Amino acid sequence: MITMLLGLLRRFRKQVLILFDVVIITIAYVVPWVLINGRVQYQDYASLLVASCFFFVCCYEIVYGLFGMYDSLWRYAEIVEFFRLCVASAVAMTLFVVGTLFIFSERRVPISVYCLSALFATTLTLYSRLTYRMYRNVRLGQSRNKSRRTLLIGAGDAASTLLHEQYKKPSADMNIICCVDDAPEKQGRYIMGVQIMGTTEDIPELVERCEIETILLAIPTLDEEGKRRILSICNRTKCNVRILPDIVKMITDGKDLASRIRDVRVEDLLGREEIHLSSTIAQLVGGKRIMVTGGGGSIGSELCRQIASYNPAQLLIVDIYENSAYDIQQELKRRYGTALNLEVQIASVRDSKKMDALFARYRPQVVFHAAAHKHVPLMEGSPEEAVKNNVFGTYNTAICAEKYGAEQFVLISTDKAVNPTNVMGATKRVCEMIVQAMAQQGGSTRFVAVRFGNVLGSNGSVIPLFKDQIACGGPVTVTHPDIVRYFMTISEAVSLVLEAGAMAKGGEIFVLDMGKPMRILELAENLIKLSGFIPYKDIEIKFTGLRPGEKLYEELLMDEEGLQKTDSEKIYIGAPLKMNKNTFFDHLSALKQIAYSNNSENLVQALIDMVPTFHHNAGGEERM
Repeated sequence: MITMLLGLLRRFRKQVLILFDVVIITIAYVVPWVLINGRVQYQDYASLLVASCFFFVCCYEIVYGLFGMYDSLWRYAEIVEFFRLCVASAVAMTLFVVGTLFIFSERRVPISVYCLSALFATTLTLYSRLTYRMYRNVRLGQSRNKSRRTLLIGAGDAASTLLHEQYKKPSADMNIICCVDDAPEKQGRYIMGVQIMGTTEDIPELVERCEIETILLAIPTLDEEGKRRILSICNRTKCNVRILPDIVKMITDGKDLASRIRDVRVEDLLGREEIHLSSTIAQLVGGKRIMVTGGGGSIGSELCRQIASYNPAQLLIVDIYENSAYDIQQELKRRYGTALNLEVQIASVRDSKKMDALFARYRPQVVFHAAAHKHVPLMEGSPEEAVKNNVFGTYNTAICAEKYGAEQFVLISTDKAVNPTNVMGATKRVCEMIVQAMAQQGGSTRFVAVRFGNVLGSNGSVIPLFKDQIACGGPVTVTHPDIVRYFMTISEAVSLVLEAGAMAKGGEIFVLDMGKPMRILELAENLIKLSGFIPYKDIEIKFTGLRPGEKLYEELLMDEEGLQKTDSEKIYIGAPLKMNKNTFFDHLSALKQIAYSNNSENLVQALIDMVPTFHHNAGGEERM
């Protein structure tokens, strides 16, 4: 019965509100007559009271209707609606006064009734709506008591909009308890009923005192340095951290605020400002025929995206995996249409005859060699496949580049090639040696290698693995609590590759100054927090031990290479090693025979013989 009654009230909300206003406006007009009892004779004013009361109610209801008072949703009412109500009351009262002066000329309404009835009518209608709004907010606040206690960082426009949105559409998992802001004039004040209890430096203390579970960063315009400072403070707590996006952009895109509170982006995990390199790239790829091997992979596809933006004469994507090649092909077709001369060939860099045919047909001027097996543990179990694909895939492509007169050959290398402890790293070091040996032969093709650390968000990196584990409720697996790695974003890595290629003279190994390495454990904790969970409480972190071939840290530069500066403050050059190219190619020929005989034990020993700095760590022991 109650449910049916509530349903009828919602259905006839407008009619109910009009009836309610008729009652309270009538009361507002009658009360002043009661208050002036003794100063007037009711028998003299009885007919005037009834007639003027009817006229009074009509004036208010007509004006309220014209001002849209019954079209507003008062549960969402803001200051504009309340101001409009006051203006409507003033207009209605003016209409009533002017009307009574003409209609009731024989006996005038007392002036005190005019004043008091106007005051009472405005106050009662205003308070009735305020009371409903406050009752609803209190009820919503009670329903949010079981939500996560949230601390808001920032007390500006974004925070105000979020709090308004919370009142209109409450979040089941967010109960905003307090706020912090670094502006001195805001300290101790309130924003939408939430107290600003300190500055960002007070976050750890407020988290303990207010039993905060979630921290929400509501300063979308904050620069990267400020964001890193605040996130480092938040990392001293056990709270999960969430980030509010740019509200103006979000509204422009038509996105809902509550659903667009951002959990995580790989740039937030970088721990430093993203590097943007100077653009000399157009000279390297603009108007030229470009080949990208492994063009469907995470690095290769980003290479294709950036190269396509420089209007090459032709972009040739070579990949053995047709699905990834198809994806980047369709993406570039959608973006550039017929403006981009795009070719896609499914081929393996292992197949020397197929690579020779592709070079003969397309005659690429610049070759970016990104095709490689990169998974360290998997390559430990299949070293012959790592050598076939990485070493001889590189060799086949490099030989073709020189044979068909390519201007430039750029090898995508890795920090794991430095003092390698695993087969994958050793094969990439041999690839670097191939590049340096080819450069020492003095041909027309400039051979260069570009070395960088782990790429956030790439295929096979820890970020997709951690995200999948978090989505499944954990645990997140980390091999060792002290393991550290250098990181960069995919766009940074590709920018480095392109710029290094543009400045290459031949034989260099370019290295990016990547700042300080990051602990994988800290990366996992931050990712859990930025995904809306609390590490070790909502999502467990489990240590599994170092994997075969894995070491605790990676170096970016070998001791014997030296270090030279370039025009870019973020790019350095490792000087080419002196090597006997004739002996090297003999060793390479022997390595090929062992690899294709699939003799894993002899193959690993052959790699050790070729790479003096290779200390095979098959069991994954610590190396410090």
